[in-house]
Amino acid sequence: MTMTVASKPFYKDQKCWDKLKVGFLIGACVGIASGAIFGGYRGLRFGYRGQELIYHTTKEMSSGAITFGTFMAIGTGIRC
Repeated sequence: MTMTVASKPFYKDQKCWDKLKVGFLIGACVGIASGAIFGGYRGLRFGYRGQELIYHTTKEMSSGAITFGTFMAIGTGIRC
């Protein structure tokens, strides 16, 4: 039984702009996840409940998504 190996990685055919978009999306996903974890924990620690907790957590998630996404896009752009 033999396995075939791909001749080149799939990302070799992508343009630099596509790589930047994917880098931003991956960073945004990481930022959303970390914002949900740390923002939720911090909100509960400060005593927020209900609407306040949701508002605080979503604010942390959006700022984390923008920050991580930007840095991942910059890092991907450097590698283009």
